[in-house]
Amino acid sequence: MARPRRLATSSAWRSGLEEKVAQDLTSRGVRFVFEGRKVKYTPPLKEHTYTPDFELENGVIIETKGYFTSEDRKKMRWVKEQHPELDIRMLFGNARNRINKGSSTTYADWCEKYGYKWAEKSVPQEWIDAPRKD
Repeated sequence: MARPRRLATSSAWRSGLEEKVAQDLTSRGVRFVFEGRKVKYTPPLKEHTYTPDFELENGVIIETKGYFTSEDRKKMRWVKEQHPELDIRMLFGNARNRINKGSSTTYADWCEKYGYKWAEKSVPQEWIDAPRKD
């Protein structure tokens, strides 16, 4: 066992229970180290499925979003990274919405950054007329 650390002040504890356990161990003369070890782990991989909202005959996939959550944004980044062959385009109710309250980034800005074509309110005719990618 590593050398015991000096008992930390109450500000070191993240919970009342941690503090009580430390006080109890200390009062009983038990040597301990508080948060002295780091153990790395990798969460198990979980396969997810993406179901596009619309797919046109030309292969253009249209994902419609009124509200574009951080979970949605993560999912769309992963799908694009793992399936660059798909022609996924975003259609927003309002592309000027901010990705969150404190951000200046809009939904449209996010699409530009991550390489998604986007539109607002209705599907552009050019998406419908786009040639099929194979």
